[in-house]
Amino acid sequence: MNNRLKVLRAERNWSQADLAERLEVSRQSVNAIETGKYDPSLPLAFRIAKLFELPIEQIFSDA
Repeated sequence: MNNRLKVLRAERNWSQADLAERLEVSRQSVNAIETGKYDPSLPLAFRIAKLFELPIEQIFSDA
């Protein structure tokens, strides 16, 4: 699954650790999602969307 997580995080000048803290996950989880090695659970995807105030479809795609 492709995602814009790294771009959205960079726009806010957040480190992976900053984002991980806001999402209550590990930094390694953020890295794995950003690199496409791990797809977030649906609840985590909703938390990410809420944090960035975007619809899930604007963050994640299956393209």
